[in-house]
Order: sequence, then structure tokens, then C-alpha cells
Amino acid sequence: MSVLLATLIVVGTSTPVWAAQLDARINPNTETSPFKMTYLKTVFIEYPNGGNLFDELKGKEWTISGTADISNPGVQQLKNELNRGIANDGSQAQIDDLVVDYEIHLKARNINTSIDYRVILEGTLADYVITDDGQRTLVDLGWRAMSTDKEIVIDGVEINIPINILRDQEPEVYTFFAGTEAENVLGKHLINADFILEQPLTNWHFLFDPTGINVDAGTFGLDDEIAGFVVSSWTMGESSIREGRQVERVFEASVTSDQTYIVRSVQSTDTANLSTIGFGALDNLDGIEIAGVTPTPPEDYMTTSTGDFPVMIVYGMAGIAAVAGIAFFFVSSRSLKNEKQGQQGIDPERLVGYQTSASSGGYQTNRGEAQLKDDTDYQQTRSVYEGDSTQSPPPQATPSTEEEAACGCAASAEMGSECDCAMQGACLCDATCRCGADICKEQANSMS
Repeated sequence: MSVLLATLIVVGTSTPVWAAQLDARINPNTETSPFKMTYLKTVFIEYPNGGNLFDELKGKEWTISGTADISNPGVQQLKNELNRGIANDGSQAQIDDLVVDYEIHLKARNINTSIDYRVILEGTLADYVITDDGQRTLVDLGWRAMSTDKEIVIDGVEINIPINILRDQEPEVYTFFAGTEAENVLGKHLINADFILEQPLTNWHFLFDPTGINVDAGTFGLDDEIAGFVVSSWTMGESSIREGRQVERVFEASVTSDQTYIVRSVQSTDTANLSTIGFGALDNLDGIEIAGVTPTPPEDYMTTSTGDFPVMIVYGMAGIAAVAGIAFFFVSSRSLKNEKQGQQGIDPERLVGYQTSASSGGYQTNRGEAQLKDDTDYQQTRSVYEGDSTQSPPPQATPSTEEEAACGCAASAEMGSECDCAMQGACLCDATCRCGADICKEQANSMS
């Protein structure tokens, strides 16, 4: 199983991904149906070290845009090229009408220049109904790869080959890339939706809405008279085991001139939304993917989306949730009934009341407190830290029994020098003097 998953991931990663976005709504009951295809690409020209290319692009910013309908020769050429490609893919459907909207925006920055390309095709498809026997309509779905590698010029602007816009608008910049590998990167055509056809519809996510016909009628240009039909939808573009891992596709090349320049082309993943009026059952006819469309799904058909997830499972899950809720309330009720009834906690007979706030300065209320008559429970829970403990007081300093002299004679005696009083011939000591000099003795005796 792990090997299979790894293989699917590798295949999905290596699958080419193009920047095409399809939105089509097919009505098998009409001759034409609308579609919209958007092509996007961004090119980065990087010059991290500056150089002549930076000097050439510095400060530039411009936009070229326009819209043209089927009366424009360039749009007619594009329509013919797309129809030729659809026919080569084996489909009988053809583009009947076409309007082209394009925009190219260049903006230079300090380290790179970006060029954004956008082309939008809006039109109608015709000849997509293969057969209609009144019970089921076979619809051709093999037209999805609307691609061409030809140059398409509309009002003087080439919209399909990215490097051509540089050739026409920035000829000096074009000379840096002409004849290099970067020219191959910039030469990949923009109008390319091959991957939308290469991804089998069986890998797309399928959904049909049996109740949304009244809501969606306006989007199909129909009214409420189509009651009884359903709407089928197929979508692609998500990363999954069915479709593989969808990532941006990046092409890169370096150009060495006065400096090394890097050209990078980035295209987002392809996405598609395809809808039909009626229930569409996929099939294959001579290698072309088709849908057998009926007004309603087959009898007892319960799968509304890809993955064979029946509606009955949804109801079953809801039923299981309801049973679980009932079981929860039943168990809770039983638990309440089994709980012990009556007085819980301390027996009131073991309590005795006493008044509070009876001390001087307080006041009494009609609220009292209660305590146990004995200390049985207290002795069981008494804290071990409440035991008697004796502590010795800190030792007191012992006063000295010998009174020290307050005069300088004691300091002279400690140093072994002659008494200052004897040297000066005068003594100013008090009665505490213990000096042995005669003059000090007389002074001490006179002060005592």
C-alpha cells in the first residue's frame, strides 16, 4: 500500500501543470453553451548584481491591454486555431463565438522585473451533442484542451508567445535573451490547456444536485419550466490521490553577459469547473470522453458525489448520533437514581453551636457557627507541625568586667612608649586612667 501511495505521489508531482482555468456550463437542450477560459503566466527577470540589463529596465513600468470580438482578424485566427486543435483531439465540438481580453504588465524593481500575462477567452460552444434519443443525450466533452502554439496578433499585439512582447516593446532587452536558453523559457506558449484534457474526467470530483435546479436555472439562461432536471458538476485542480499533487510549474534559465541574469517563468495550477443540465454518466466513445445525460439520476442512485459516499450513510451516521444521545441520557438517569439519598457529610448530632462576635467592641447577629463536640476527627487530621518545640534563646553578650580607660595613656602603654602626660608635664586624664606615671596617678586620685 505504501509503495502504491508513493508511486501515486511521484506521478502526481511529475505531471505537467499549466496555468489554465476553465469554466463551462453545458446545456444539452440548446445548440450552444457558454464557456470561459483564462490563461495566466508570470515571468521574472532577475539581476541580483545589477548590470547593463538592470540599467536598461531601471524605472520602467507599462501595461498593454485590449479587448476584441469575433470581427477582429486576430480573434478569427485564434478561433480557427483552437477549433483545429479540438478536431485533432477527436472532438466534434467547435467554438462558435469568441471574445478575447488580454493584458500584459511589466514592472521593473531593484533586483528583478516581473511581466504578468493574462488572456481571457469567452465564447460559446456548438455541436457538442452527439445523439439524442429523447431518453438520453450523449454530450461530447473532448474539447477541453483549448490550445495553440501559433503566434496570435490582435491589434498589433502578439498575445501567445511571451518573448515576443519583449521583442516588440523592449528590443534592447530582447537582445540579452535571443539565441540563449532563456529564449526557450520565454518561448513557451501561453494559450495551453492540454492538461485539462489529459486529466481524465473520472479523476475529477463529481457532484450532482437533485434539488438545486430552481436555484441554478438563472445561471444556465433557463427558467423554472425545466423542473425535473438535476445539475451535474465536475471539478479539478485539487491535490488528491485521484488527481495527483498539484503544484506551480516553474521554468528557469540563466544568461551570462556582463553579469549573470536569471529568467524564471511561473505558472499556477490548472483548475476547471464543468457543469451540465441533467445527470451526467461518464463514458468513452472511440477514445473521446462523453457524458450520457438524463433528466434525472437512475432509480435508487444514492451517490451524490465522488467517492461512493451514499446518502444512506449520512442518515445512518445521524441515527447513530441519536442513539448515542439517548444512551447518554439513560445512563445519566440511572446514575442519579443510584446516588445515596439523605444526609451527607457530618452528622448534625455531633455538632454544637456557639455565638460569635461576643468579644468587647463587637456586635452579635442571629448568625452563629458550629463546631464538633469532640476533637476525634481533629486528632486524625492534626498537622504534624503543631507539636511542641523548644528553642534556645540566642546567646547574650557578656559584659566586660574590666573598664577600659578613656584617655590616651592606655594607647601609649600598649605601644610601649612614654606617657604623654609625663612628657607634657600636665595630665588631663579622668578617674579611669591606670597609667603608672606620678602625674597621672595624682590626677586620677583628684578626680575620684
